[in-house]
Amino acid sequence: MGSPATTALHRAVCTLLLASLGCVTGQPLGGESICTARSLARYNLAFAGKWSQTAFPKQYPLFRPPAQWSSLLGTTHSSDYSMWRENEYASNGLRDFVEQGEAWALMKEIEAAGEKLQSVHAVFSAPAVPSGTGQTASELEVHPRHSLVSFVVRIVPSPDWFVGVDSLDLCEGGRWKEQVALDLYPHDAGTDSGFTFSSPNFATIPQATVTEITSSSPSHPANSFYYPKLKSLPPMARVTLVRLRQSARAFVPPALDLVSRGNEITDNLSVPETPLDCEASLWSSWGLCNGPCGKLGVKSRTRYVLVQPANNGTPCPSLEEETECVPDNCV
Repeated sequence: MGSPATTALHRAVCTLLLASLGCVTGQPLGGESICTARSLARYNLAFAGKWSQTAFPKQYPLFRPPAQWSSLLGTTHSSDYSMWRENEYASNGLRDFVEQGEAWALMKEIEAAGEKLQSVHAVFSAPAVPSGTGQTASELEVHPRHSLVSFVVRIVPSPDWFVGVDSLDLCEGGRWKEQVALDLYPHDAGTDSGFTFSSPNFATIPQATVTEITSSSPSHPANSFYYPKLKSLPPMARVTLVRLRQSARAFVPPALDLVSRGNEITDNLSVPETPLDCEASLWSSWGLCNGPCGKLGVKSRTRYVLVQPANNGTPCPSLEEETECVPDNCV
């Protein structure tokens, strides 16, 4: 996570970008359908993390650092700009953001798209969330020719994993949507090959494309999201966008079924309990066969628990096994 000075600097840059890009009025590509709404629209964006130990028990980060979310960085834009997209390669700026939480390069890319392609209307950001189940919020402005919203939030800790939205259109024909809510799932930026939340840096060479992480992909037992008994992962987060009426001061956010304490939240809806099966090591070698001469003896072997079960997962098997044998050195 960045220092307070770095966070303040990022806010200053975002403010500068907002001022410099807010006046851009790019034209749509030829033949492209456009939003016919008559005016600008403002939205409140509420991001709620659902990354709990109950929903994601496997290797859940408890310290150094504990589960948390980076600051949110987003933009409103036209269809000829893409911050990120599944099955396409992440930019250098996105790589720096999802791997290190460094936003400078990504903001420069957004600024360049606004200046050269006239495809970006505004930049917005929201503060980091210091827990897996916290919340944060921001406001954003969309334009009839820049009605799409994209943003990213880094999963901390992780190799290059993030959640976000790609080109969500807030315009429907001639009107702005009043409210949109989406569940968010983890994505792999394709730039680091780590399997677990705390994996050391291990660059993916050649770089892979952005992909959604599922309960079975990557198909490796060591992966932090590998839950082969689940058809799909529970959502890691949820974003709700609500159109603002008149001034922001008059806005009253809708009930999100959340009980707030600062930026900590408790979801009143039932939290999914993801079962985590016990994982045991391989058996050790058999020990010596002990016993009196002329009779069968006993030898044993052991194994140990790699992962403790949780949420009614399969319990651990026996950790010790014995079998009869002919004594090696009878007494």
